[in-house]
Amino acid sequence: MADTQQVDARAERKVSRLAHRITAFAKAHGGAEGQVAHIGERGARIVLVGEDGGWGDLVAPSTDIARQAVEKAGITVHESFDGEFAAKVRTGAYEWKRMAGIQVGG
Repeated sequence: MADTQQVDARAERKVSRLAHRITAFAKAHGGAEGQVAHIGERGARIVLVGEDGGWGDLVAPSTDIARQAVEKAGITVHESFDGEFAAKVRTGAYEWKRMAGIQVGG
């Protein structure tokens, strides 16, 4: 019983830390929307897109914890990263250079 309580408390702390970071991102970018994607054994990726087009991501240890965190942060969550949601992302020279480097093996 004590082990279950420790796991639950640890998960709740992780949810709270992630929600705090999501809320801080939203505040810095005039609001935010997100998408949760399972990334295998590593857990889940929370992709955030701000109202100003800024973007970032966080990794949660599980999809359940990621979903709890975005719910606690109160942001809109999309099922997929496409359409109007993806079109909100604004990239700069760094991202374009990096993407081009990946394409040519750099």
